[in-house]
Amino acid sequence: MPDFLFVTCQIGAEQAVKRELARRWPGFRLAFSRPGFLTFKLPEDHRLADDFDLEAVFARAYGFSLGQVKGQNQQELAEEVWKSCKGRTFQRVHVWEKDRAAAGDHGFEPGITAAAIEVHQMLLQHCPHPNSLARNAVDLLRPARPGELVLDCVMLAPDHWWVGYHRVGSIAARYPGGMMPLALPPDAVSRAWLKMEEALRWSQLPIPRGARVAEIGSAPGGASQALLARGLLVAGIDPAEMAPAVLSHPHFTHVRRRSTQVRRREFRKIRWLTADMNVAPSYTLAAVEEIVTHPEVSIRGLILTLKLPQWDLADHVPEYLDRVRGWGYNIVRARQLQHNRREICVAALQKPFRRKPSKGVGLLS
Repeated sequence: MPDFLFVTCQIGAEQAVKRELARRWPGFRLAFSRPGFLTFKLPEDHRLADDFDLEAVFARAYGFSLGQVKGQNQQELAEEVWKSCKGRTFQRVHVWEKDRAAAGDHGFEPGITAAAIEVHQMLLQHCPHPNSLARNAVDLLRPARPGELVLDCVMLAPDHWWVGYHRVGSIAARYPGGMMPLALPPDAVSRAWLKMEEALRWSQLPIPRGARVAEIGSAPGGASQALLARGLLVAGIDPAEMAPAVLSHPHFTHVRRRSTQVRRREFRKIRWLTADMNVAPSYTLAAVEEIVTHPEVSIRGLILTLKLPQWDLADHVPEYLDRVRGWGYNIVRARQLQHNRREICVAALQKPFRRKPSKGVGLLS
């Protein structure tokens, strides 16, 4: 079994990752650390499967570590990568660069770079077992399939790479570094489009076309555009002005008030709710709680952005999630998305139960 684990994260979130793992996996010991990248020594008897869930909100990607390689050129490095695999075969190869800056710093957006695509091609050319690769493995941006074993190569520097592997068992694990290949559309009025689109893809909430969504903190409208593009009916709740392109959409309604000023019965036809307000998590949660716990309101699913003005608030994430569960949501997950800044995304779903006469209780989709 591998002796080490590697983790990549947003620059600035390293301490949050360390504290999460200390709570959830007290046997892990920090071994190597750089901004946005960490490794941990695993207990000798860990018995972790290669698709295990790290259960870390701030870990963007992770896997078992095979060590580091250094070299003078890409060909030399690529050869060393495959040597470190010691005969293991893989269906897919993921390559990505460690973040070079904090999210949002001078416009920096984490993602797959041209340099990573070039290294990916180099690794494929030197693969000693090309027949083991999936048919579409040549395309780095194409998501891996569930169950595939993936070789991971993290570019810490042009001449310094870290090698590991994981088996695909989650949505994020299908993409290199847990980063979806999203590009801001030319007509998007803000980068909130990226956050909402990534949140929808990651959360996999079963929101049908034509569903009614209330968006708290909608201005200027980037997230609304992502929702509208999916054929949803959006009520944007925000006292600030919306962009003209959003206001003119036939499926958008602007409620120019704060959420606390909207009568609760006006949410009776709403089944999905999102919130992204520039306030502390406790304020966002309080505002949402007043809505979803009202007896005349039945919100099936949530996508909430919780701001972390101080990193110490990361220690309270378990409490925030427990609070959401207390509202009756039995599926609650959180992740620091690649397009999140100092914030996290919380997705929650009420998955109702029904009693079957002969087969007991089953879940409704």
